[in-house]
Amino acid sequence: MVVEPIEDYALRKKVRKKGGLQKVGIVGFGNMGQEIAHLVASNGINVEFIELTDERIAEEFIELNQRLDNVINKWGLTVSEKKAILSRIHGSTDYMSISDCDIVIETINNRKPGTSLELRKEIFRKVEAVVRDDTVIGSNTSTLIISELASVLKHPERAVGLHFLPSVISGGVVEVVRGLHTNQYSIEFVEKFARTIGKRVIPLIESPGNISTRLIVVLINEACETLMEGVASATNIDATMKLGFGLQVGPLEMADRIGLDKVIKWMNNLYQEFGERKFKPSPVLKRLYRLGYHGRRVEQGFYIYKNGKVISETITCPEIFIQS
Repeated sequence: MVVEPIEDYALRKKVRKKGGLQKVGIVGFGNMGQEIAHLVASNGINVEFIELTDERIAEEFIELNQRLDNVINKWGLTVSEKKAILSRIHGSTDYMSISDCDIVIETINNRKPGTSLELRKEIFRKVEAVVRDDTVIGSNTSTLIISELASVLKHPERAVGLHFLPSVISGGVVEVVRGLHTNQYSIEFVEKFARTIGKRVIPLIESPGNISTRLIVVLINEACETLMEGVASATNIDATMKLGFGLQVGPLEMADRIGLDKVIKWMNNLYQEFGERKFKPSPVLKRLYRLGYHGRRVEQGFYIYKNGKVISETITCPEIFIQS
């Protein structure tokens, strides 16, 4: 006689519908991971993120609290809304905590030189080992090929590139990248997810840099060349692009916001892929990077910052090349 557990017939047993969206996993909870979690949770969706240590998780919750407080101070959020957002976000060092997620997004920010390809592949392996067969696995990378990351998966058809532009909250689009093996279900699921959190989908066939990174690094690099030649100050270069072309921030301000270390990493990856001079980082960009001026995160890049606001330009060219 076969005994069937009575729980199998429970009226309150939760039945998950394929294609539903109840929980999002995030691997890596730096600036990008926090912004994505903020956006997702503010749309009523639960978030579970993975980090390396409990200490790092505690630090990142402090950072997230400060990030949300800054939004409150600008009248963009209420205290009760902040509490609701935080109640939907949980962190862990155990990959099993994301086993019931409908989509998992890799958002690591490895500041070491190189592409982080093998590290991201290992994350894909760990994610697939714990999630369901229909869970979509995405990566926020823009300069690596999603098919190459997916090559380590047993089900590479579930892998999708999902590139959020900085800033995640105010940016209006998400680049959705189809890999060589990506199936239609995964694409449609990610497109539905993007629309749910208020983003316009930009569908792409995979190419290093997508649209956004390929174009923005060239603009930043040319702004660096203009600064290095002494044509104009950083302030006036940025003002020209903002007031003349309607950009929200100028190219040098954008470089500081992204992080000069990250910009250089993107450019090196693209230069390695395409071999074109336009992707070779400008000497002034590399000089600032070597001095440790990595942008707003460290309060100094092309500009000096205090409490997130520009105080002054760091230095003018060609003086940057004779500074000790």
